[in-house]
Amino acid sequence: MKKTIHVLTALMLVFAMSMVVLAGCAGDDGDKADEPETTAEATTTEEAAGQTEDAADAASGDVMTHEQYVAAALDSKVVVETYVQAKQSWWEDKATVYAQSEDGAYFLYEMACSEEDYAKLEEGTKIRVTGYKSEWSGEVEITDATFEILDGSYVAEPEDVTAMLGTDELINHQNEKVSFKGMTVEASKDAAGNDVAFLYNYDGSGEDGNDLYFNVSLNGQTYTFTVESYLCDNTTDVYAAVKNLKVGDVIDMEGFLYWYEGVNPHITSVTAAQ
Repeated sequence: MKKTIHVLTALMLVFAMSMVVLAGCAGDDGDKADEPETTAEATTTEEAAGQTEDAADAASGDVMTHEQYVAAALDSKVVVETYVQAKQSWWEDKATVYAQSEDGAYFLYEMACSEEDYAKLEEGTKIRVTGYKSEWSGEVEITDATFEILDGSYVAEPEDVTAMLGTDELINHQNEKVSFKGMTVEASKDAAGNDVAFLYNYDGSGEDGNDLYFNVSLNGQTYTFTVESYLCDNTTDVYAAVKNLKVGDVIDMEGFLYWYEGVNPHITSVTAAQ
């Protein structure tokens, strides 16, 4: 009986020692198993730090130069300081604005804006805009934006880009206030196939109060320009001037270098060529 007990005791001691060894091995494996968790924790910490840094950057409102804005990826967040040059429209607390700084221009599409604040956006007003760089049919713009009014004022002078028509250089002036000199009015075709100097809407389907489309040429190349009715409605001088155009007239123009499947300036002034 005692022998049996001694044998059992010895076996129990061996078993206990085996368990200690196994426990030690398990501890080693556990340390290795903990390593990925430590890495995951470190990654999470790094991500949190990165998010904090991004939040800090956003809070600080780091302002881009126009060059930095141009280099920014589409759909990325952008912050710019610029000056209102013209207001195109407002509805449902959203404003569309042409803006320009000394180093370049911006098209602010449906920027969050109360009607009260819209009234404050006079020509030359300085604003800081935070939004996202977007593109629509070649037009690069800032969307989903908010703004704040700052001290300062600047009104851009139109740059003569006539000689840039038809060149790759022209797009570098997108959305700027520009002028065109000595261009000839070319015929458009109305719904009946007649030659006319302008159309209501791009296909002639509109009526007084809609956008005006008209063709002008330079050095044998024809371009389509637009009077955007939200920007310059049928009570403005430019709207009346385009309605009075005749095929063959030679004219000077000013406007904003908008883009739609190619150059499509939004014209704000038309006069006889000087």
